[in-house]
Amino acid sequence: MNNITKKIEAILFWRAEPISKKKLAEFLQIPVAEIEKEIATLESELHTRGIVLIRKEDEVMLGTAPEHSTLIERLTKEELHKELGKAGLETLSIVLYFGPVTRSEIDYIRGVNSTFVLRNLMVRGLVERSTNTEDQRSFLYKPTFQMLSFLGLTSVRDMPDYDSAQAELKNFKESQAQEDTSSKEESV
Repeated sequence: MNNITKKIEAILFWRAEPISKKKLAEFLQIPVAEIEKEIATLESELHTRGIVLIRKEDEVMLGTAPEHSTLIERLTKEELHKELGKAGLETLSIVLYFGPVTRSEIDYIRGVNSTFVLRNLMVRGLVERSTNTEDQRSFLYKPTFQMLSFLGLTSVRDMPDYDSAQAELKNFKESQAQEDTSSKEESV
């Protein structure tokens, strides 16, 4: 396995969700045709392992090999019976109060990568994702109807202190925009 193939594998592992071949090409600064070749190499390398390369249209991701799906299903069911934990509750709160929200926004607010926490929340049926209409390369996360029903809410606006949280978020975004503008002006 060459260095480019290893980098693709690392990106797919870290990302833990689909990524377009075009985006991989941009990250690695190589042509899409080269990405195709390296993906084929990775796919054949993974053939003897417990993970596989999943392809859908122009996107790829790593997934569990079909022969291990019952094992993973059993582990998933066991995981669903555990408590959400601090990271899960924190992420769920962000989605409830600030959703629809991108993973990068969640990561920014939390200060850590939230990929696995979001996956756990989606598996539990608490959070769902949809394609971001402003940026087709990312997803928006929002609470499910099941989550709202479980909380006894007809809308996220019924959450305690929802309006004040929205006002704080607006102030935060405005201050970040001002800081970005100031730092750009200083660098000129």
